[in-house]
Amino acid sequence: MHTLRKRSPLRRVVLAGAATVSGMVLLLSLKPHTTPAVAGPAASPAPSGSSSASGAGAGAAGSSGSTAGTRTLTGDSVQTRYGPVQVRVTLTDGRITDVTAVEYPQENPRDQQINAYAVPQLTREVLSAQSADVDTVSGATYTSDGYRRSLQSALDSANG
Repeated sequence: MHTLRKRSPLRRVVLAGAATVSGMVLLLSLKPHTTPAVAGPAASPAPSGSSSASGAGAGAAGSSGSTAGTRTLTGDSVQTRYGPVQVRVTLTDGRITDVTAVEYPQENPRDQQINAYAVPQLTREVLSAQSADVDTVSGATYTSDGYRRSLQSALDSANG
């Protein structure tokens, strides 16, 4: 005889366990990303214009892309899966001297936790590399991609 015949207690245990596991997997896969109405003030700064220039060198010079003076440029707002990402970059004599994330996902505690780690790391890498060609921060793939794309749009507007 077969050990899992129709009225066997072992069959009931196996079926109950499989149903429980299946139900939990379905419940966890349907969990929404955002939490309903997080209490507290929204500290998301309003997006500014696409670029602004200050200092003596508002135009691009030569094929190296360097400029005289200091310029502050704001990149395009890039829509990611978890929200928009926008970066402002300061160029001094053609070198990246400061990068600020103007807008990034911070709708819920998990977004805040991820981006509190990822944004400063991306900023350090950009200042070190002096370009938008930086590695993705593990665990913040969408923010990293949006950050790079927004930064590249700001750098392109500086050279164009």
